[in-house]
Amino acid sequence: MADLSTRSTDRSMIERHLAKLRARDEVSLDEEAAIRAAIAEYRDYPADYRFIRARAELDHSTLIIEGWACRYKDVRSGQRQITELHVAGDFADLHSFTLKHLDHDVMTLTPTRVAIVPHDALRTITERFPHLTRLYWFNTNLDAAIHREWELSLGRRTALARLANLICELGVRLGIVGLTDEDGFDLPLTQTDLADCLGLTNIHVNRMLKELREQGMVEVQAGRVTIFDTAKLRHVAEFDPTYLYLDRRSR
Repeated sequence: MADLSTRSTDRSMIERHLAKLRARDEVSLDEEAAIRAAIAEYRDYPADYRFIRARAELDHSTLIIEGWACRYKDVRSGQRQITELHVAGDFADLHSFTLKHLDHDVMTLTPTRVAIVPHDALRTITERFPHLTRLYWFNTNLDAAIHREWELSLGRRTALARLANLICELGVRLGIVGLTDEDGFDLPLTQTDLADCLGLTNIHVNRMLKELREQGMVEVQAGRVTIFDTAKLRHVAEFDPTYLYLDRRSR
């Protein structure tokens, strides 16, 4: 079971979420206060904990504060396809505000702290803060853009390009929220997790990691990504960050 924390007053809790929003648009002090006021509680979940079940009725959305989570679907054989990774600063299920239940599961991949935002609080935001509402609407559209890029990888990219593209994407997304450095970033995922993102076997992922290393582009070892040649990695990945909508403009 999840270990539920007491209500937190730590103002630093949502700084990464605010950084993600402000990378694309202005967020006023009043809007920031509304986001903070919308949080009902913080919860701590262990790794591999399914905190949203497909088809279960939902009355809140979940904001990732620390850790990694994923959306996924599986088939009768038990094979899993991860459809998106979520890092600190992401809403894992903002779309549940309008859908009320999801067609997929959401689980943690590492120990994870989340903020619980009741749908009633989101409804208040839509009524009082139209600009912030548009910014959250943009974020659900951004999730859809990421899904389309992953679909392209699964359907048309080579295994090496798939892995390279995922590393490039994560580097950008983690950089926005201050989770990269000049050499790379932490990647606390298993090869099985990567395989489930890429639609590959563990063995195939291992081979592609070895090839990226031997070609002098990147090394993934002990939960850490070290990038040696960003330009070459992006070329192999055919990575175009346009789908991440990094331009800062009024929404």
